[in-house]
Amino acid sequence: MRENTARYPWFKKEDTDAFFALFQNNLANFVIIAVTMLGLGFPADLVFGKVIPGAAVAVIFGNVYYAYMANRLAKKEKRNNVTALSYGISTPVMFIFLFGVLVPANTLTGDPELAWKIALAAAFISGLIEFLASFTGKWFQKNIPRAAMLGALAGVALTFIAGEMLFTSFEMPVVGLFVLAVILLGIVGRVTLPFRIPASLFAMIIGTGLAFGLGYADTAGIQEGFSHLGFYPILPTLAVFEGFQYLFGAMIALLAVILPITIYNAVETMNNVEAMKAEGDDYDVRECQAVDGAGTMLGAVFGGLFPTTVYIATVGAKKMEAGRGYSLLNAGVFALAATFGIIAALSAIIPVAVVAPILVFVGISMVSSAFSTNSQKYYPAVAIAMLPYFANYLMTRFDNAAPDAVADLSAGIVPLGQGAMFTAIILGSVTVFIIDQQFHKAAIFAFIGALLSWVGLMHAPGMAFGASVDFAVGYLLVGIFLGTYYLKDIKLKQKQKQEKSAEAA
Repeated sequence: MRENTARYPWFKKEDTDAFFALFQNNLANFVIIAVTMLGLGFPADLVFGKVIPGAAVAVIFGNVYYAYMANRLAKKEKRNNVTALSYGISTPVMFIFLFGVLVPANTLTGDPELAWKIALAAAFISGLIEFLASFTGKWFQKNIPRAAMLGALAGVALTFIAGEMLFTSFEMPVVGLFVLAVILLGIVGRVTLPFRIPASLFAMIIGTGLAFGLGYADTAGIQEGFSHLGFYPILPTLAVFEGFQYLFGAMIALLAVILPITIYNAVETMNNVEAMKAEGDDYDVRECQAVDGAGTMLGAVFGGLFPTTVYIATVGAKKMEAGRGYSLLNAGVFALAATFGIIAALSAIIPVAVVAPILVFVGISMVSSAFSTNSQKYYPAVAIAMLPYFANYLMTRFDNAAPDAVADLSAGIVPLGQGAMFTAIILGSVTVFIIDQQFHKAAIFAFIGALLSWVGLMHAPGMAFGASVDFAVGYLLVGIFLGTYYLKDIKLKQKQKQEKSAEAA
C-alpha cells in the first residue's frame, strides 16, 4: 500500500526493533571474527586495530548508502513507508574467507600479518568482481548450476566450519555440549528461550558463564577484555596492495575460492533485493551489487577482509514497518563500538569454545541448504561437489606435518585438494548436466576442467603451462566421451524429424 506524502522521517519508533535485529546479527559476526582470529593465533593488535575497524568501515558505508537509496526511492514514489535494505558482512562468505582464504594463507606462509595482507587482497578482488558482476551477475547465475556452486560451499562448511568447530567445542565438553544444545533448541527446534532472548545471544551469555564458573576459562580473560577498551582510530592501510604480489604469486590458487564465493555473494544480494521487490520496495539490483562490491573494497583498504551483502533480514525489517533510521543507527553504533574497543572487549572475554557450537550450526545449515534448495535428482551433484574439500581439509591439516601418512591413505588426496573449489564446481556441473541429459554442456565443463588443470588452477601446486597433464588429458577424454552422446542425440532427433516428415507426407 502506498502513502502519498513528501515527508520521509529520519527515524521513527519502528526503527528501534529493526535496529536491534540488525545490530545483533552484525555484532555476532564481529565477535565470531575476532574470537576465531585470536584462536587461530593472529595478534590482538592486528585483529582489533585493523581488522575490526576495517570491517566496520564497510558496514558503515553500506548502511549509510542504503539509507540514501531508501530516501531516494521514497521521494521518487512519494511514500513514507519505504524500508532501507539491511546490510552487513555476509555470514556464509565470512566463514569461507576465514577458513578458505585466511587459514590456508597463514598455513602456507607461517606469518599471520602476511596472511592478513593476502586475505585483504583477496577481499579487494572479491569486491571488484562483485562490482563488475553487477553487469554480468545474472549470466553467472544462469550458467553455473546451483547444485555445483552450493555443493562446493557445503564442502567447505562441512570440513572447515562444522567439523573443525565441533572439535573445538569438545575441548570444553560441558560448555560445548550445553551451548550446542541451546543452539539446536532455539534455532533448529524454534523453542522460545527464557526472557525471549535470541538463541545465539543466550548461548554466548550462559556458555561464557559456565566456562568461567567451571574453571575452563581463566578469570584473567575478563580483565584482559576490559583492557582492550580504548581508542582504535579507523585509518586506511597500504597492506591490501602489498598483498597483491603474494596473491598473484605463490597464493594464486586462492582465486579458485574467491571467484565462486563472490558469485554466490552476488546471487545472494540479487535474491534478497528481489524479495524486497515482492514486498513493495523496488530497488535496482545492479546498483545494490555494485554497492556491496564497493563496500567490500573500501573495507579492505581500511584493513577489513570480509565481503558484504544485502541481508535477507530486510524482509523482517519491512514487516516491522522500519524506515531508514535503523540503518543509520546501525552505522553510528558500529562506528563507536569499533573505535572504542567494545567489540574487542567482548571478543576477549568470550572463549572460542563458546562460539564454536554456533559455527557448527552455521556449517550444518549451509550443508542442509545445499540439498534443500535443489531438487532431489541433483543430490548426487551436491554430494560429489563436496568431496574435493574433504581432500583439501586432509591436505591442509596434515600434508605438511605428516605427508607420508597422507600419501599412504591415497596418492589422490593432495591433487584432489588442490584448487578444490574449481574441481568441485567442474565435477558438480558435469554431474548436473548429465542428470539433465544436456551432454553438450557437460562436455563444455569437462573441457574447462582440462584447461584449468593444464594451467595449474586445479590438481597442481601452482600455475604453469602443463602443470597437471594427466588430469588435463582425463578431463579432455571425458569431454570427448560426453560429446559423442550429444552428437548421438542430434542424429536421433534428425532421424525422428525425418520420420515425422515422412508420416506427414
